Amino acid sequence: MRRQEPGRTKPRPPTLAEQRARAAAIEEQRQAELAREAEEKRRKKLRKRLLIGGGVTVGVVGVVAIWYAASSPDEVTAQCTDDGVVVEDQYCDENYARSHGGYTSGGFIYIGGNSYRYHYGAAPAAVGQKVSGGSYTVPKGANVTTKSGKTIQRGGFGVSGGSKSGGS
Repeated sequence: MRRQEPGRTKPRPPTLAEQRARAAAIEEQRQAELAREAEEKRRKKLRKRLLIGGGVTVGVVGVVAIWYAASSPDEVTAQCTDDGVVVEDQYCDENYARSHGGYTSGGFIYIGGNSYRYHYGAAPAAVGQKVSGGSYTVPKGANVTTKSGKTIQRGGFGVSGGSKSGGS
C-alpha cells in the first residue's frame, strides 16, 4: 500500500509485539505511580516522627532546664559579726583566731573574750553597723561567700550544710 486515502483506509490492527509493548508501558507507569505514592507515605511518616521527636526533645530540654534552675544553689553573702554588729571578715577565720590565741566551738570563734560568728543572707552592712534580716543558720545547698570574696561553703548536688568545730 503506497497511498492511503483519508476516511477510506482503515488502520491495521496492532501486532502482538506492539500490544505487549503497550501493556508493558502501562504496567511500568502503574508501578512508577505506586512507587511514588509509597515514597510520599514514607516521607510523611518520617516528617511526622521527626516533628514528634523534636517536640519531645524540646520538652525534655525544658524540664531539665527548669530542674537545673530550681536546684542550682543560691548565692548568699556571709558577714562576720560580734553580737550582731558587723566586724572585719578576718575575725571569723579559724586560722586567724588560732594565730591570735583564740579557738572555735559550735560555730563561734572566740578571740580575747569576744565571740564572732557568721551571719548569713542579711542586707549588706558596713563594719560597725548592726545586721538586719538574715540568719545565723547556714543555708543548705547555697554558695556562701564573704564580702571579701572568700568561699565558705559551696552548694549544689550532694552537699549538705554543716560546720566544723574544734577546741584547744
